[in-house]
Amino acid sequence: MVETTNPDILICGAGAAGLTLAVDLARRGVAFRIIEKARAPFEGSRGKGLQPRSQEVFDDLGILDRLLETARPYPPQRIWRAGGGFEVEALSEAREPTPAEPYAMPLLSPQFLTERALRERLAALGGRVEFGLELTGFTQDGEGVTATLAGPGEPETLRCRYLVGADGGRSFVRHALHIDFPGKTLGVRAVVADVRIDGLSDDAWHRWGEGLDMIGLCPLWGTDLFQLQGPIALEGEVDLSAAGLDAMVAARTGRRDLTVTAVAWASAYSMNARLADRYRVDRVFLAGDAAHIHPPTGGQGLNTSLQDAYNLGWKLAAVLDGAPDALLDSYEAERRPVAAEVLGLSTRLLDAAKTGAAMRRGRETNQMDIGYPDSPLSLEGPDRKTGVAAGDRAPDAPVRGGRLFDLFRGPHWTLLGHETGDAPPSRQGVRAHAIEDDHQGHMRDAYGLSPGEWVLVRPDGYVAAVGEAAALVKHLDRILG
Repeated sequence: MVETTNPDILICGAGAAGLTLAVDLARRGVAFRIIEKARAPFEGSRGKGLQPRSQEVFDDLGILDRLLETARPYPPQRIWRAGGGFEVEALSEAREPTPAEPYAMPLLSPQFLTERALRERLAALGGRVEFGLELTGFTQDGEGVTATLAGPGEPETLRCRYLVGADGGRSFVRHALHIDFPGKTLGVRAVVADVRIDGLSDDAWHRWGEGLDMIGLCPLWGTDLFQLQGPIALEGEVDLSAAGLDAMVAARTGRRDLTVTAVAWASAYSMNARLADRYRVDRVFLAGDAAHIHPPTGGQGLNTSLQDAYNLGWKLAAVLDGAPDALLDSYEAERRPVAAEVLGLSTRLLDAAKTGAAMRRGRETNQMDIGYPDSPLSLEGPDRKTGVAAGDRAPDAPVRGGRLFDLFRGPHWTLLGHETGDAPPSRQGVRAHAIEDDHQGHMRDAYGLSPGEWVLVRPDGYVAAVGEAAALVKHLDRILG
């Protein structure tokens, strides 16, 4: 057994959640390792939607510009009728960017391109994924976690302060912790595949049929592939070869001018909705699909997963830097209710899809209204009739020389003051900005601050408190110790 260098954090799993956590820890200078038992990166498109709130997260992490080289808004749905002809429907309600919400619409980005952008950002920060390395066991005590790893070489053991299981729906970490994963199988089995297909335009998400005869073919921006989706019988083998999927396309579309020429990736799976009973056991945490699994309707799974990591990363870094361990309890308190709500939304959308209704996504799928008003980190204040309150997402707004998101970007806390007349307070780890020249009143409209009021914004872009600067700094002292 080989002993290796001890990181502060061991991340098990290099999907969207694990990679997002690794990027966030890397930019904070936290020592970590991220391992993935697969020998190579995932090459499928399973999660292809990036909701507006996730775009804000990626803006902060320095990834969004790279993704925008290939990602685009979803194409319209082209719903083909059996007798010929079609109807066109937008997938999402059309929304224009605003000063407070600069990313208005979901983007289509195949999961393998999203994860590639995360790995590239991680590499730029000096990190890397260790593929072909599997967590085979761990124990924990009051000081840390001892983990054993197996890979191509000798088994190794390492010691870390915390372990994060971001290792998917069949999570080894969750099973080892004996955490229940209640929920249900939803009575739907489906094929999802990335295929090359001749004879089909890439200007729409094409849909045909109803019930078990439904099929959808969605262009995957940034590639020459389409994502094929279709329900299948609950039992029995499915031919996922090019010939088998070509036959499925022909049978369900009734067209002979479409030809599946290659399959880049394919899977047949049963849809589930499950939520872990706990997200933390002492020094071990669950994130992403290890903590919750969703049906694909509404494009919620990947987005909820990466936002788990975005919530957890700054808290782990703060505790390693001396903050009270109790700060880490707020991770489950904040993120588990979100997952429960999102699971309900995804399941309702799936039930609607079963009736043959065209998928239509509203603001509730954008994840912009998710907040943490009941969090132990949110300081209750006087009732606010307008503007932001503790627990709300912190809006953007143009300010002289840029925008508020430019001020938030990075691993720090932010204090924003409106017409304070005083020098901003100083505290380590906090950047304070007194906004005296509010460009066209956008900050006033978004935040509802009175002259002299301040707002404390967390590293993950949520409001911790609104009020007098001294009270906000005292609140931050309680959080960080």
